[in-house]
Amino acid sequence: MKYILRDQKAKLNILLLLMGILLLFIILSLAVGQHFISVSSVYQAVFNYDQESTRHLIIRSSRLSRTVIALAAGGSLAVAGALMQALTANQLAAPGIFGLNSGAVFLLVIAAAFFGVSSMTIRIWLAFTGSMAAGLLVYFIASLGRNGLSSLKMILAGAAVTALFHSFTQGILVINQESLESVLFWLSGSTAGRDLEMILPLLPFILAAVILSLILAKDINILLIGEEMAAGLGQKTIIIKLLLGLSIVILAGSSAAAAGAISFIGLIVPHIGRFFVGSNYHWLIIYSFILGAALLLFADIIARIVIMPQEVPIGVMTAFMGAPFFVYIVRRGFKVND
Repeated sequence: MKYILRDQKAKLNILLLLMGILLLFIILSLAVGQHFISVSSVYQAVFNYDQESTRHLIIRSSRLSRTVIALAAGGSLAVAGALMQALTANQLAAPGIFGLNSGAVFLLVIAAAFFGVSSMTIRIWLAFTGSMAAGLLVYFIASLGRNGLSSLKMILAGAAVTALFHSFTQGILVINQESLESVLFWLSGSTAGRDLEMILPLLPFILAAVILSLILAKDINILLIGEEMAAGLGQKTIIIKLLLGLSIVILAGSSAAAAGAISFIGLIVPHIGRFFVGSNYHWLIIYSFILGAALLLFADIIARIVIMPQEVPIGVMTAFMGAPFFVYIVRRGFKVND
């Protein structure tokens, strides 16, 4: 796939346009729901909060938190997907390949079924811990053997760990069906039901991982030309891969902890970003974060209104939006290296 923006100024202009679209989605996210709230009321609720106002209370207690969650989770998944596609040299790589979502859900099911954990704050950190543990397990398994860590072994290890955790989770849920309802949020994906204070501790992890990925952007560009060539140019490819893996685990783990199992964002957004800027990761990481945040926020808005007063799980919406694009990618045979 050939990208369309070769001029740096054009890339910056499109980025500013995307940021404007993202701002529009943020305003809509705060305004749209079972009760529509005017833009002026949204502004007042954010910058001049009146605790006596019902509209302000709705925005501050519910919509602001889910907006922040959608922004953080969408951007994190998209960047994690872009990094995974570079790390594995696989055009269809996505955060789920590391078993991060399945690791998070498995630990949550264990906590709910056997320990009766009901605190949302504890569940968020359990999900983060489960995701991190699954990622480390994938790395450990992929590192075994005579030839050490390789992209193919990481993919196979991720598939194996995903299947393992999924099987264990299904087994526990069959035995203890009472725990199903309490973890349904993480199984289907959602941005609702959490206070902002519960999510704020995850944001420094996301910020640190994004900054690390930007620092590694030059090394990623070199790695894309081929591992042997990169090593010949003096790059310590193992260290770069380990740092990339760390960023992926933190980003995808934070997303799973904040919003549950969200599909397709990490797969399709990097391809959309490459359509504009190619495989230059200095630009692609930034584009991916903005596009991922905007896409998940848009999916969340549509999920609220499509069957009002009920809501569609956001994971269902992203699957509905992403599946056709996935088929398109497969049919066109997109490559990671443009």
